Amino acid sequence: MGEEETTELKLKLVQELAKSGCGPSDRYTQREEDRPISSCFLPSSSSFPQVPIVNLHRLFNGDDDEAHKLGSAVQSWGLFQAIGHDLSPSFLDEVQDVSRKFFQLPLEVKQKYSNLKSGKFELEGYGNDHVATKEQIIDWNDRLYLLVQPEDKRKLEWWPENPSSFREILHEYTMKTRKIADLILLALAKLLKLDENYFVNELGDEAEVFARFTYYPSCSRPDLVFGIKPHSDSSVMTILLLDEEVDGLQVLKDGKWVKVPSIPHALLINLGNQMEIMSNGIFKSPVHRVVANSKERISIAMFYSLEPEKILEPSEHLVSESRPSLYNKMTVKDFLIAFFEKFSHGVCTIEWLKV
Repeated sequence: MGEEETTELKLKLVQELAKSGCGPSDRYTQREEDRPISSCFLPSSSSFPQVPIVNLHRLFNGDDDEAHKLGSAVQSWGLFQAIGHDLSPSFLDEVQDVSRKFFQLPLEVKQKYSNLKSGKFELEGYGNDHVATKEQIIDWNDRLYLLVQPEDKRKLEWWPENPSSFREILHEYTMKTRKIADLILLALAKLLKLDENYFVNELGDEAEVFARFTYYPSCSRPDLVFGIKPHSDSSVMTILLLDEEVDGLQVLKDGKWVKVPSIPHALLINLGNQMEIMSNGIFKSPVHRVVANSKERISIAMFYSLEPEKILEPSEHLVSESRPSLYNKMTVKDFLIAFFEKFSHGVCTIEWLKV
């Protein structure tokens, strides 16, 4: 990487800006009407529902009460905290540890994986999300974004070799979380009285799964910026490993922002736009955001998406005269192109795809 590219990368990295001691510049500062406010419902607030918790061990062993909790969660919230999974606390701690160690590396080591190549943005790699226009307000985070499945499409030149265990742990985490995702998809199909394998088959062996490691540096003015602006995910499903020590994720529920508490070694399961469309609006894809903090924070998300050439549309079994199709159909590839363009402009729902 040349000196000019190094300078360009450094100017765009939020971690470097935070290290310099400078507060957020205009490029990161939200318009006054869009800024995060301190008044949101806390998880302990008795005046508002709590973020649902589902025990996956009980769910996968046929517990009807747990299935009811799941149904209520995905139809009302679109997300839930998953406990009782098979991932050991020590392994999840390792995942967090290698993620944090990567972002702690010197810039000259990390820039080997930069998503800026000759000034051109690449989807995979280390840096910021795509900045579409000079007017776009940038989120207060840096990220490492990697395609992890299908395995034969991995671009290992983007996969860090430092920490030395990073690749091995990411591979293991990919395999283990995919099993959890498939089991949840089975349970979701049962809720809709579809063939048990409906969503698993829709996802298929060639589904694209991306891992996103997001680093939120400390911020001297967290009231001015977003860690990630309000949005709903484009995926079928997202599995998120939250920072255990620093909160930041909030979900929009009935017009109010609700803090999602960090439960040690839990996984947050979040349904995306593709699932809302396939379920014909029965399952929700929640709008959520990340607020900045005076402390650094990290999260690891696994995004599960249908194959790019598939047609994205509601299941024919969920369309009837009494409940017509709510969404126009299009290829997943075209949907994702439109989604990310709208995301960069702050459009955070799939209203644009409705009939």
